[in-house]
Amino acid sequence: MDRKQEILTAATKSFSLFGYKATTMDQIAKIANVGKGTIYTFFENKEVLFQEIVLQMIAEMKHEATNAIKEDGSFQENAHAALMKMLEFRETHQLFVKIIDEEKELRTPTVQQVVQQVEQAIVLFVKEKIDKYIEKGEIRQVNSELVAYLLLKTYLALVNDWNLTHDESLSEDEISTIIQDTIFRSLII
Repeated sequence: MDRKQEILTAATKSFSLFGYKATTMDQIAKIANVGKGTIYTFFENKEVLFQEIVLQMIAEMKHEATNAIKEDGSFQENAHAALMKMLEFRETHQLFVKIIDEEKELRTPTVQQVVQQVEQAIVLFVKEKIDKYIEKGEIRQVNSELVAYLLLKTYLALVNDWNLTHDESLSEDEISTIIQDTIFRSLII
């Protein structure tokens, strides 16, 4: 493993354990077993280092979502599978979990920007998929970015927020049926 990758691995570990705000370049240097100056040869500051890690995390999330898509699947099946995979990633990826917690608890501006950046990446990913199904003639001509945003926020609400005000979480089948009977129904030609 090269030095830059060692630093990225150490920084990911530190950000995952302590969060963005509490992580210092000294901690990262210690975990990576390098001098702090070595970090600055690759990364201008902590924010630039964090941003590179976030971009890697987004790429990993998109990869997992892409793997959930079936070439012969319908728009509904693939949109549901991809969004559920991205939300599962959001709930299980240690760094992502820490970012969400820090955003809620500390409202660190850099972390808030990262949460928005990740959500925008998801919206653009879904938008691209919607555009392909529009081109195929399988769904109506729509504002694909707006529909992608609506889908993301609806899935977030049903997967993450529903159980905050209700005794039981919704099952994946219930979520799929609700969205199929509402949003997807209005899109299918």
